[in-house]
Amino acid sequence: MFLRARRLALSGLLLSAFLFAQSEDTFTAKQRMARIRELGKKDNGAIPALTQYLSDSNRDIRAEAVKAIVKIGTEASLGPLVTATHDNDSEIQIRATDGLTNYYLPGYVARGGLTGSPSRGMRQVKSLFPSRNDQIIDPGVTIRPDVGDAIAAEIIGGASVDGRSNSARAAGILRDRTAVPSLEKAVHAKDSQLIFESLVALQKIRDVSAGPATASAAHDLDERVQATALETVGVLHSVPSAPDVRSALSNAHSLRIRRAALEALAMLAVPVDRSIFQKYLGDGDSDVRAAALEGLGRLREPEDFPAIQGAYNEKGADWKVHLAAAFALVNEGKVDTSEFSPLLYLMENLDMKGHANVASAYLTEVARRDDVRRALFPLVAQATKAQKIELCGIFGASGSEDVVPTLNILSRDIDPDVALAASKALKVTQSHNRAGGEGTRLRMETLLHARTVSPECPRGAFPGLPRKGRIEGVTLLSSAFADQHES
Repeated sequence: MFLRARRLALSGLLLSAFLFAQSEDTFTAKQRMARIRELGKKDNGAIPALTQYLSDSNRDIRAEAVKAIVKIGTEASLGPLVTATHDNDSEIQIRATDGLTNYYLPGYVARGGLTGSPSRGMRQVKSLFPSRNDQIIDPGVTIRPDVGDAIAAEIIGGASVDGRSNSARAAGILRDRTAVPSLEKAVHAKDSQLIFESLVALQKIRDVSAGPATASAAHDLDERVQATALETVGVLHSVPSAPDVRSALSNAHSLRIRRAALEALAMLAVPVDRSIFQKYLGDGDSDVRAAALEGLGRLREPEDFPAIQGAYNEKGADWKVHLAAAFALVNEGKVDTSEFSPLLYLMENLDMKGHANVASAYLTEVARRDDVRRALFPLVAQATKAQKIELCGIFGASGSEDVVPTLNILSRDIDPDVALAASKALKVTQSHNRAGGEGTRLRMETLLHARTVSPECPRGAFPGLPRKGRIEGVTLLSSAFADQHES
């Protein structure tokens, strides 16, 4: 009985498809377009009919069908959009990729995708690409395997460079780890935009195994690509790429490259670079000085404490220098919270517009240490709303169980924004605990591997975050350490 019912259902589908094809042949292209637009106003029930338009010989019909499927925007849309990424037309591929991204990041098509406005069409592709995209899905969001595979395939086999670049951007936003091999290949492409988007995507995905693949781009003749490659080497903590970074620093022809190279070295924190950091401590550029202080702070050599202390107390110095010096002093072990202490100074800057992102990134890194978290817990009760929200992300990124009591208290805060931030941080912490410390294990494996392939591996902490606000146009989540080892 069941088999008979199944055969009848299948026969019904085949018959409806046949009748659909027969009836569509009697419609003009204009009439089919009007029908597609009407179907786009409906719900999931319209998806099967719209899907059949994806095989139409008229590319305008196929493009309109993709737009309608994206507009419906439910999980049922994903399968047809995955199919559309294999279309031989670049615009259709781009629209389908943007639609997939939009499902996991609602509002992306309207605010961040290349196909944001139907009236603009594809005429705006070239004008939108130069802006660096800083969007990324929440740590708890997981994309379907077929979506990840489709985007990875498009990075290599897209119908145009624009389509390949757009798919690389989508891979970063969706933290698509299956796309890493494709992104590594794309880094060696000839098109600067594709290389740039691939590097940014690798920064967001944070698969440290991809670090060495980005080293060659650190010598690129395109300054934007070179600076981004240097940042990526630092973000992915690619210690084997340190010689490439030193070469870029010594041959830097612009302040932008000098900043990016020194920042990358500071994130790698290789002991042999201590003299380089000391050399730039007195540089006239505040960003360069800040990077030098970060590097010394991560190396944690007691002999550098007076120089760092001097920068922290220096009158008239730029705030970036003061914050970097505070970070370095905390790294050196100065974790008291007395008046004018560096840890309290970092905490206070969480409440300052323009400084908060930088201070939050510093605190996220140092709060992986038990003594720093213990020092921060008593400060929560008197913290402002902005400070509490930032601290939620900082505590959540630590992945430590000792933050749970404090986050539980904040989850019941009278301010709904604070309570929501704490609830999200608790979920991140719980995911760490369910994974049985997988993030910590992988972090240690990375360090051990680095020591195996290079004697230059740092003795200090493994720095997983760039200083927010210093890297052009990028806002990385304060829970990036959790992102790096998730899924």
